Amino acid sequence: MNFARLKEDFQDYTHSQRRALIAISLIAILFATFLFTNTRGRAVAQESAKPTLTMPAVAKTILIHVAGKVKRPDVYPLLAGSRVSDAIKAAGGAQKGVDLGDINLARVLVDGEQVYVGYIAKVSSSSSKSSKTRFTGVININRATKAEFDSLAGIGPVIASRIINYRNTNGPFLALDDLLKVSGIGSKTLERIRPRLSL
Repeated sequence: MNFARLKEDFQDYTHSQRRALIAISLIAILFATFLFTNTRGRAVAQESAKPTLTMPAVAKTILIHVAGKVKRPDVYPLLAGSRVSDAIKAAGGAQKGVDLGDINLARVLVDGEQVYVGYIAKVSSSSSKSSKTRFTGVININRATKAEFDSLAGIGPVIASRIINYRNTNGPFLALDDLLKVSGIGSKTLERIRPRLSL
């Protein structure tokens, strides 16, 4: 573009023509600026609208040890929130003839827990004069039956039932002192029976 020639031609225009050319030039510049700012804003808006990739939540896995009278005793990975019944199913189910009545199958499992199925208490030999079988050995508070708890000094059938109900509702005891959470068991009673208790 020859600016010198344009300048000479511009000098030949009348005053009105010059004003008209300047006005047209200003309008063209304003229009170009308007188009530039609008198209740039749309491009930025489109850029920011890129979809974000979200990773699906990974379900937490817990490990449960299923032992006792099940078909395949072992440690099994289960989804968090699984129930005792799910753990027993993972182990192939209980063996034939095993009573699951003392187990709370609906209880939610916690990581690292052991589910013991079909515990059979070992009874001591009773004397010929005794009409009632009594347990005299050490008992596991997470597996003991009502009769075993009843054999402890100061623990009758009512409190024995409360212990089993508490265990079924809240899961296995983590310490011997957890027995204090059961209604009817005080610190003196616990210290009296502690030598016969185990986890």
